[in-house]
Amino acid sequence: MDRSTKIVATLGPASSDPTTLTQLVEAGVNVVRLNFSHGTAEDHRKRVELLRQIMQQTGRTVGVLADLQGPKIRIGKIAGSKVELKPGSPYILAADCPLGNGERVGLDYPELVDEVEAGAILLLDDGRIILDVEQVVDREIHCRVRIGGLLSNNKGINRQGGGLSAPALTAKDIEDIRTAAELKVDFIAVSFPKSGADMLMARNLARVAGSKAMLIAKIERAEAIPALEEIMDACDGIMVARGDLAVEVGDASVPALQKRMIRMARERNKLTITATQMMESMITSPIPTRAEVSDVANAVLDGTDAVMLSAETAAGRYPVETVEAMHRVCVEAEKSMEVSLDRHFLDRVFKRIDQSIAMAALFAAYHLKVKAIASLTQSGSTALWMSRLNCGVPIYALTPEQSTRFKTSLYRGVYPIMLDQGGKDRDEVLLEAENLLIAQGAVQPGDTIVLTIGEPIGSAGGTNTMKLVRVGDHPERASAKKHEPARSETLPS
Repeated sequence: MDRSTKIVATLGPASSDPTTLTQLVEAGVNVVRLNFSHGTAEDHRKRVELLRQIMQQTGRTVGVLADLQGPKIRIGKIAGSKVELKPGSPYILAADCPLGNGERVGLDYPELVDEVEAGAILLLDDGRIILDVEQVVDREIHCRVRIGGLLSNNKGINRQGGGLSAPALTAKDIEDIRTAAELKVDFIAVSFPKSGADMLMARNLARVAGSKAMLIAKIERAEAIPALEEIMDACDGIMVARGDLAVEVGDASVPALQKRMIRMARERNKLTITATQMMESMITSPIPTRAEVSDVANAVLDGTDAVMLSAETAAGRYPVETVEAMHRVCVEAEKSMEVSLDRHFLDRVFKRIDQSIAMAALFAAYHLKVKAIASLTQSGSTALWMSRLNCGVPIYALTPEQSTRFKTSLYRGVYPIMLDQGGKDRDEVLLEAENLLIAQGAVQPGDTIVLTIGEPIGSAGGTNTMKLVRVGDHPERASAKKHEPARSETLPS
């Protein structure tokens, strides 16, 4: 349990066989991402089934995130699959063009012709190709190539500065939400939301489909930046999706936006995932670049809950080595993080009992330098609140709920452990919690821990008690020792 920051790894052809996926889990992947922009529903179903078999074999906890494709605006197909665009040459984006060539190409979003005008700047293939719009005539966008390059099938289109009105949820997304519900995923990421209403619609569709997944808003549109507060109010977490965002707002703006978004999310008790090109070179190289190491480390220092790998693990040559490298970087970055808790309490008001208990537990853990915080939780809310501030102490979420076990897999500094509370009184539950922490290697007899619990036992949202406990001093343990033979135990690393 030596890494607080979680790792999200995208599954794909390079990581879907039993051996590789097992190695990824053992290397420390906390959440797998199913990219619904690629593959079929059956592909995703097989991957989830395999993951759950591996979890049973290894005893690891790995959450599942379904990432919706969203309204990615793309060109159509090109004869011969690609064409070279030369600077200064004309090029046409046409609403109706079945097969593109060196003069024109079709659009999978014909409405684009109604949303641009002369003077607009269009960026293709993540900004590698830049077109200046000269006029819009007869459902065709006539452009001049400013920066050329090789253009291939189905590359994405962005408008510099944003301004495209494609809805955040397409017909495909709605069907994919149903698939995600059937697979019982733990998180659903919504692509290109531009308002809180987009997230509320996604939540309603997920609930109707029977999913209780946490909703992650992918911030990748220019329009999302002024609407950050309302988007965060309507979701459970955000993904700093730096690819499309950089194309729309400019790459130089992204680092400051990343820091701002992570800070805003943590202040609002929301999760954060930092994504896109974090270790891009490791698609073909067994080691990362120094710039990539710094990028991952800076995201950790910013306070992100998770760092995400995309093509590196989905299609790269070194998926396991990439996760191992990211793990090492996270661990080293966390060692240098300043632990300073008190100032975070100065401007906060806590009106809920359970949230107040969570903050009191953090305060006590920080000042008493305890070994661990044990949060007995039904919903995971207490663990989430505690994970928003860094007190330098690991938080163990002990829960009887499988859904909570997997949701907390994404919370920074939180480690889920299953604890059956059914039919037991408080003392029995607390003794079992101690035993589990000892078995996990988290604590040893004589260590002090902070424990939060709700009474009566088993009621969600009812955390109302904080205890300082010295491990091994429980009265039932002392009584039991008289009747137990001495034994040794090998703890997991």
